[in-house]
Amino acid sequence: MGTSQISQVTLVLLVVTLVAGTYGQTCPNQLSNLNVCAPFVVPGSANMLPNSDCCLALQAVDHDCLCSTIRIASTLPTQCNYPLSCGN
Repeated sequence: MGTSQISQVTLVLLVVTLVAGTYGQTCPNQLSNLNVCAPFVVPGSANMLPNSDCCLALQAVDHDCLCSTIRIASTLPTQCNYPLSCGN
């Protein structure tokens, strides 16, 4: 696993921990089930389309849990003073 992939996994674990403090254990458990989606979100992966296991895991995550996780993850670079500009 390359440094970039390790950083991404670390970021996901950090976000799950932050969400756990807000939503108890249900949300982190739901998010941990998204590990089956990893092959579809790692940059450079040959798998471009998620399989049914990934889609089912995503659908099982509570809407508020998922939205809060995305919101928290999107604020981390600013909070960590890490300038980030993402292209299309």
